[in-house]
Amino acid sequence: MTMEDFDYTFAGLPLHVLLVHVVLVATPLVALALVLIAAWPAARRVLWLPLLLAAAVLLPLGLFTIEAGKWLEQRVPPAPLIQEHTAQGENIVPWLITLLVLGGVIAAWAVVELPVARRTTQPERVVPGRGIRIAVGALLTVAAIAVAAGSTWTLVQIGEAGSRAVWEGSFSDEPLER
Repeated sequence: MTMEDFDYTFAGLPLHVLLVHVVLVATPLVALALVLIAAWPAARRVLWLPLLLAAAVLLPLGLFTIEAGKWLEQRVPPAPLIQEHTAQGENIVPWLITLLVLGGVIAAWAVVELPVARRTTQPERVVPGRGIRIAVGALLTVAAIAVAAGSTWTLVQIGEAGSRAVWEGSFSDEPLER
């Protein structure tokens, strides 16, 4: 069974319509959480693994949502707004990859910092100095802020195009009489 053969529906609804909401909520949450753990060493020590796993799940979820969208596009009447939304949909992929890579870098830094947190003075362990820890933390924080802003802005653009494709011209400005 290939991805083209997959039935992208759940309970009679197109999966894209359902999954897109998960991606729209999860992406900024993961991005903001990466900013938090990049900036706050105590949070980094505790949350690096769950956030790395969340970023690792978010990437295939985003790709699956895009495939479900392509499936749906083939089952609705052609329209310029839908084509625009579909064309923009893949713009999130580089951001999802960047979230995962940044999550991996932050996770690696958290592991490097573990001896500092445990206050170990083992001679075989080289522990980064305070200045290095502050500089790396600041660099990771700036990178996380940039990725959070870029991924969120991209989602806003994609979501706005999708909303227009679905709703533009399909409702009345005035309440309908029942």
